[in-house]
Amino acid sequence: MHLTRFWVLLQFWVLSFAFTAAVLATPLKAAALTITDDTGQVLQLTQPAQRIISLSPHLTENLFAIGAGNLIVGAVEYSDYPEAAKNLPLVGGYDQLDVEGIVALQPDLIIAWHSGNPLPQIERLASLSIPVYFTEPRSFAAVSHELRQLGRLTGKEAQAEAAALAFEQGAEQLKAEYAQQRPVRVFYQVWEQPLMTLNGEHLISEGLSLCGGVNIFSDLNQLVPVISREVVLTKNPEVIMGGGMGEDTPAWLENWKKYPSLQAVQENKLYFIPPSLVQRPTPRFLQGTKIMCEKLQKARAN
Repeated sequence: MHLTRFWVLLQFWVLSFAFTAAVLATPLKAAALTITDDTGQVLQLTQPAQRIISLSPHLTENLFAIGAGNLIVGAVEYSDYPEAAKNLPLVGGYDQLDVEGIVALQPDLIIAWHSGNPLPQIERLASLSIPVYFTEPRSFAAVSHELRQLGRLTGKEAQAEAAALAFEQGAEQLKAEYAQQRPVRVFYQVWEQPLMTLNGEHLISEGLSLCGGVNIFSDLNQLVPVISREVVLTKNPEVIMGGGMGEDTPAWLENWKKYPSLQAVQENKLYFIPPSLVQRPTPRFLQGTKIMCEKLQKARAN
């Protein structure tokens, strides 16, 4: 009697073990996700994206920052960081896309830059039932938010959270370090011909503010307005900072030396900022902000 019961229990245990092993060996289907992009559009995916088209250099960089670089199947020109991004297939520039090339790559998600990409081409891609997620980060908080959202889109939540927290903590440290410093009036130049700056809603302006800098054109309506040299002369900034498309010091700053009446020229407070560190809303913006802070501190000391 006891032996029979033993064999029944043994068979039950073997069957239970086999069932459990089979369940564990079966790949689990990823849960569907619903996510709202920066335009308020609600996007639904059946599973985290596996084949992504990145339509901005900053998006490519952020995807690599959260460990999702291997999911990118196509990117746009100037997607050059990190080094591995240079090997990605190109699908045009951020302002002119190769729609047929994108479709041929069979993406299951397109991540687009709302104010930078051509909307008619994006709409055409969306009409082909390719999900499109729009981003538009213009603040420190928005950069952190984008990292976390990309984490959800790609199933890389843990890596994205770590990247976002590191970015937030770095910003808080800089804010605390420069909170009591003397305000410095700054003209930030983003282009030479035509002469362009940025208003107070731009991420660079927030970086300047964190350092104790005061953007002299913060009250303009356009995000990146065109201005005249005459208005810069009238406002007479204490500091002039400039970036550009390249990583070498541009001639732009030297050109301001033609105007010796400017305080920034008189006191030699013309500072170059590596554009890739401040003109992309990525974790590296923290490095660019630190450089701006150091330049402003130098200006205070002179």
